Amino acid sequence: MASLRCEKQRRGWVRFAKQTGTALFLVGHVTKDGQLAGPRVLEHMVDTVLYFEGEGSSSYRVIRAIKNRFGAVNELGVFAMTEHGLKEVSNPSAIFLSRHEKPVAGSVITVTKEGSRPLLVEVQALVDESHLSNPRRVTLGLEQNRLSMLLAVLHRHGGIASYGQDVFVNVVGGVRLTETAADLPVLMAILSSLKDQALATDLLAFGEVGLAGEIRPVPNGQERLKEAAKHGFKRAIIPLANKPKKPIEGMMLIGVTRLSEVLEHLWHEH
Repeated sequence: MASLRCEKQRRGWVRFAKQTGTALFLVGHVTKDGQLAGPRVLEHMVDTVLYFEGEGSSSYRVIRAIKNRFGAVNELGVFAMTEHGLKEVSNPSAIFLSRHEKPVAGSVITVTKEGSRPLLVEVQALVDESHLSNPRRVTLGLEQNRLSMLLAVLHRHGGIASYGQDVFVNVVGGVRLTETAADLPVLMAILSSLKDQALATDLLAFGEVGLAGEIRPVPNGQERLKEAAKHGFKRAIIPLANKPKKPIEGMMLIGVTRLSEVLEHLWHEH
């Protein structure tokens, strides 16, 4: 009987919103995995599901659209928590870039496509000698299984082993990267830290890395490059298939198809 009453109540909410044109906000609980708790009825009845995310130590909060009947999913809104409440961040890319005074090892900039807007974020890696029988693989803002797969590809197709090192990967600003375009910058950050060689501060990268060591294209490559050019980046290592026919003004594009080509280019620079 209780479940029947709840169902009638939900239908009443939807009917009221449609008949009166009222925007209705329903606040629900989430599980430890970040999913809506309970039955999926709540998710099915609404037009949009928004997740309010953020790290406790950061003043920035992110609203992410997981479901959207009338727009792009994974749309992202970035806000700053101030003494007067939440304020919109008009240029979110700027807050996720450290802009080091001088190049540092283990840092690579990438462009992620969150919903309809490209977003520049910094990927950091730290590779250090491990004193444990099972070296640690720690990720913040990235799926840990993805990191393990990338390290295996690096060993198999790059000849670079990391089984004796702890590997830590962090996405600056508490951003969570879910798309495969982060594969290439993650590997480059790991290589930079492993060799203790900093990459140029005006260099960025994106691309999916396959199990055979191939560099696969990602969606919206040209939009990503234009966003990077706006922020002053001069060079980009990208999948060859994402290289536009018309050059991006002020930017040198390096198209690659294999992981071995990425390694050759990085070591050639140094």
